[in-house]
Amino acid sequence: MFNIDRCKPLVVFALPLLACVASPTNLSGAVDGRVVRMVQPRLEAEPVLGPDADTAVTAGPQAATLNSDYPFYMPMQQLRRPAMVLTVKCEASQAAGKEVYGGRDGAAYYGRAEGGIEIVYDAQDRAGRPCVYPFAPAMPQTAGNLDGTQYIIRSSIPGQRAVFRTSDQWATINLRMFELGRQRVHFEMRDIEIDFPGAVQARGALHLEVVGSVAPGLFTAVVRRSKIFGGKNGIFVPGGQTMLYIEDSDIAGNVGGNVDQEHSTYINGTLVSHFRNSVWRGQLAWKNIASGHQLKDKAYLRIYEDLIVSNQPSGETASAMPLVDISAFGFTWSNNLQLRRFEPAQAPRDSLVDLRTEILYGQPDLYPWDVMVNRGWQMPADPLTALDQVYLSVFMNTQVESFRDEPYVFALRPQGTNLVAGSNTVEGNERTTRAQQRLVSIAFNTSGHVRQAYSREGWTYSNPQLPPGAMWIKDRDAFIRHALGLIGR
Repeated sequence: MFNIDRCKPLVVFALPLLACVASPTNLSGAVDGRVVRMVQPRLEAEPVLGPDADTAVTAGPQAATLNSDYPFYMPMQQLRRPAMVLTVKCEASQAAGKEVYGGRDGAAYYGRAEGGIEIVYDAQDRAGRPCVYPFAPAMPQTAGNLDGTQYIIRSSIPGQRAVFRTSDQWATINLRMFELGRQRVHFEMRDIEIDFPGAVQARGALHLEVVGSVAPGLFTAVVRRSKIFGGKNGIFVPGGQTMLYIEDSDIAGNVGGNVDQEHSTYINGTLVSHFRNSVWRGQLAWKNIASGHQLKDKAYLRIYEDLIVSNQPSGETASAMPLVDISAFGFTWSNNLQLRRFEPAQAPRDSLVDLRTEILYGQPDLYPWDVMVNRGWQMPADPLTALDQVYLSVFMNTQVESFRDEPYVFALRPQGTNLVAGSNTVEGNERTTRAQQRLVSIAFNTSGHVRQAYSREGWTYSNPQLPPGAMWIKDRDAFIRHALGLIGR
């Protein structure tokens, strides 16, 4: 995959190594002579383990074939087939500037969906060329009993995207459901490209506005082989009992003007974010503001496999903020995360992955233990013997490419003492001791343009020798079962 064409001396984790810069075939740009590569999403899932990966990592079975496989923890048996299936004709829709429906249910569809819906867009015109629709897909108004319903939009040809391109300020794919309660609902988007460069008013180019869910209710969303660009946030997901799975996709950036509060992806207080074989990039930044993140993910459980996250800009300059902004509360399992930093106009923040604690996302019952320090917990003398009793993040085979030698990759921030009255802001972080923390982060095989894995905060470990009984943290499926089992999922 890579041709090594330049090496330079670099000290990584106090060991003399050669940091080599790759010269790949597909280039998206270069900074200070160092190349940042953006990959095309793969059509089919590939094994998680690369040739140089830690062979002790266990990823379980491959996650997906073209259309029908889902993560083991995502209960799909409760769903029923969509009551309505529509096809959308390419040339007729292009001429009309909106969907022109065909198929058995086309004449009976008036914008409302009861019992779920599947909308299939022509991927090609009659000449065999990719179909580009000059509008945003029209999502149905949901009606009736939602429990067990599915809402699917997809291309007519697996592996070939149907393209939607418009400069409309409000362009979005917005699934809206309120007061979901204890119901079970599923959304899926397959082989769709949305290019909304003018959508400065839309909360997200993909906005999954499903709110008001309570356990055991569940909303699941799956995005496969898609490309997303536009909106204040490229993807926006509000808090709730939501599981989001994305694979083989390109999250290409946002166009929002409030650059320090809007991101390529913004996920608030959900259950699960599981991302595979995908690229995050393009957060819109300004020269005089530190700006936002490529991936701001506040799910309870985060699974990252074979991701590239880069601050490659969609505008004139790159964001100076950490590329990945996640919560230290909850659980993170990452393997083969590639972090690529272009030089911003401002001095960059030191961390590339920031595990933060100053804001609580999601409802308190989303977490098995108190997220504040309290008298009922003190870290054991050897935290590695208590990994099943702490909020845990594990990062394996992380690679860093940067315009500079990064001081460190990960920062684990300290827990606080209480919430500010009437808000979700945590205070007292600066007053708590290390012994009071219930957070542990572990990194294995971190490499690239970086001096060390962690900042000097918190209970953090780089390449530790795990005690007997702790190897489960390298097994993806065991890690997921542990985290979800703690909250009855």
